[in-house]
Amino acid sequence: MDAAFTAEQDEMRRTLREILGKRCGPDEVKAAARTAAGHDRALWQQLAQQLGLPGIAVAEEYGGVGCTPADLALACEETGRVLLPSPLLATAVLAAPLVNALGTGAQRSALLPPLAAGGLTAALAVPGPALATALALTGDNSGGDWAGGGRAGGVQARAVDGGWRLYGEVAQVLDGHSASLLLVAAHAGGFARSRTLLFLVREGAPGLVRSRQATLDETRPQGRIQLRDVEAELLGGETGGVGVGDGVGDGAGVGEGGGNGGGNGGDVLAALAAAGRGVAAVLAAEAVGAAGQALARTVEYVQQREQFGRAIGSFQAVKHRLADLYVQVQAARSAAYYAAWDPAQGGLALAQALEALRMTAGEAIQLHGGIGFTWEHDAHLYFKRAAADELLFGPVHRLRAHAADEAGLFAPTAPTAPTAPTAPAPRNEKREVAA
Repeated sequence: MDAAFTAEQDEMRRTLREILGKRCGPDEVKAAARTAAGHDRALWQQLAQQLGLPGIAVAEEYGGVGCTPADLALACEETGRVLLPSPLLATAVLAAPLVNALGTGAQRSALLPPLAAGGLTAALAVPGPALATALALTGDNSGGDWAGGGRAGGVQARAVDGGWRLYGEVAQVLDGHSASLLLVAAHAGGFARSRTLLFLVREGAPGLVRSRQATLDETRPQGRIQLRDVEAELLGGETGGVGVGDGVGDGAGVGEGGGNGGGNGGDVLAALAAAGRGVAAVLAAEAVGAAGQALARTVEYVQQREQFGRAIGSFQAVKHRLADLYVQVQAARSAAYYAAWDPAQGGLALAQALEALRMTAGEAIQLHGGIGFTWEHDAHLYFKRAAADELLFGPVHRLRAHAADEAGLFAPTAPTAPTAPTAPAPRNEKREVAA
């Protein structure tokens, strides 16, 4: 294993850091996040056209750069440093891998080039607050309980005249209020044969209602989508077949055929789990970038702020706290880089990175003193990012518990055969003897 970065990777990171340094100060980030789209559209187009950012991990045959997911993770470390609000996570990390894994040849050819070019943005809509479970980050996603089930909860899909119609509601969708394309996880097949499939819903489809939600972290905009008998396209095509009378009540069921995965719920769940590993690796790198920047800004501040006639950074207690944070951030960075090389370790790396970001942001608020406790201070942007990411993709203890379960660290041991009870030992009784 060669852990050294290539010249191309170093150049990409240098160029990205230079662009973001000029365009993404704290005030610019807040202004971009508060626009209707939730991000700076001009900056997004610049990053897409100049660096090919959304297409880094997309194959060249579909208009992408053709790099590895590790390159995307390294790029996201830089976007995490400035807390860049952009459709990158929803489009390039969540949606594009699912289209590539499950889509038909025609769907990949039609969708991946505009996704890679940045002209088309996408979002993954998962019913309920269960994105981490759907991506198999905090638990097994094979049960399908995370998506509702049957006729109650979640989003329901039914076959009508050779097509599909969706109805239901999803409350928390990253960039769901502005994305041009929605990938919606929905149940099909009625109650008895219910399975989770992915469907494509275009912007402006009749019956689609979207609104932006108020969120803790405004740099991670979320939307609520309502599907009122909306026409949708099955991701993967009708290769699995639609069986008449296969479902319950509505007569719409999904056959057992495979194809590219559109007709097989098991393929969808496996693709979501595979996408989850990539998401964890990218988020870990992003959180490490944010933690490193929060620490750097805190170190700079304690060298300027004076107390008792000297900079507070010269106090032993402050030095110890900052040294502990530095060790934690560096350990998280090592874990994130390893996960970029081996996404199977993404869950553990994400847990360590989120914990490092939360602790670093909390200490930044403390060491900035009274001004740091004001809600408007820039240190709170990092604290909100840490809290919001843990709510969406964690919490940390569940990420670690699931990774331990997957590795079999706490597998139950074989019960031992019971032993026959033994008779109690005789008691030594003392008797008084009369003199």
